[in-house]
Amino acid sequence: MEVVKLGLIGLGRLGKKYAEIISARHKNAEITAVCSIVADELDYAKYELGVNYVFSNHNQLLEINELDAVMVLSSTQEHARHMIDTINAGLHVFCEKPLALSVDDCLSVIKAAESKPSQTSVVGFVRRYDKSYLYAKEKVAAGAIGTPILFRSQTVDKDSSMAFQKNYVQRSGGIFLDYNVHDIDLARWFLGAEFSKVYAMGGTYKHQVFADMGDADNVMTVAHMSDGTMCHIMASRTATHGHDTYSEITGTEGTLRIGRPAGKNMVEIYDQYGARKEIIENFYERFEDAFVAQIDSFITSVQRGEKMRLSLHDSLEATRVAVAMTKSFMLNKEVLIER
Repeated sequence: MEVVKLGLIGLGRLGKKYAEIISARHKNAEITAVCSIVADELDYAKYELGVNYVFSNHNQLLEINELDAVMVLSSTQEHARHMIDTINAGLHVFCEKPLALSVDDCLSVIKAAESKPSQTSVVGFVRRYDKSYLYAKEKVAAGAIGTPILFRSQTVDKDSSMAFQKNYVQRSGGIFLDYNVHDIDLARWFLGAEFSKVYAMGGTYKHQVFADMGDADNVMTVAHMSDGTMCHIMASRTATHGHDTYSEITGTEGTLRIGRPAGKNMVEIYDQYGARKEIIENFYERFEDAFVAQIDSFITSVQRGEKMRLSLHDSLEATRVAVAMTKSFMLNKEVLIER
């Protein structure tokens, strides 16, 4: 097929970014239908994007005969249901991370996907498409730092996103499932091992609203991997300086750092405040090119019938570990990863 006709389920903050990317930068794809439970988002799809079909029920979208694939960009708690319905409708499907809020729901999606092996079913972990992370992966594979023994990573948002986060947390599964699934996936990718046990700690140090919802604004997890390697993961909602995503892989012969020193660009400013660098504002600004590459990979997979580099197993493991981290945080004790 020359042009992949897409349906989008969900057109919120990130859904609109996907729509803008597809409309502006992917000539081999077309947004044919959109589903949202928010009237303003349907108006945006119809009048700003020029989408022909807009629905408030995703099952109506799935009945459009001309669709080739669907991108699930809805609230996290709806991901599994929307994925399964799309797979059963005979369509290729891409879903934003995480796949689901529970291991059982992940397994249900995998079961549905396995019954339709000719269809592409994938969850996006955008950092795997970032040029810097890809370059670091090549370096590790080439033995540049010897044998990897420690992975450290953090996902840190600017404090100004708190208003959005406090409304979103109830649907996102909490800070570990929303923030740290990225870091979990990268740890598995770089170390080539599975998580065996985790100990998570942290709390609400600035915004009481997160504690009131059983969550936190700053957390840290120490983990043991199946091959004896180590992992240290952090997340924060309270950074004043900007979005600060950073990862480090330490090996027997050296270390790779990705995202440090943190900065918007290579410019240093010397003024009345001293010498400084500006920091990027949000995750999308940091990974814009990776989002483009990720979408292109999915569209190409649909066109050519090729497998993507990510599997639903990767998504399952990210959820499995994030759920264990959440449990460890709530119980204040080490938790073994059960498989």
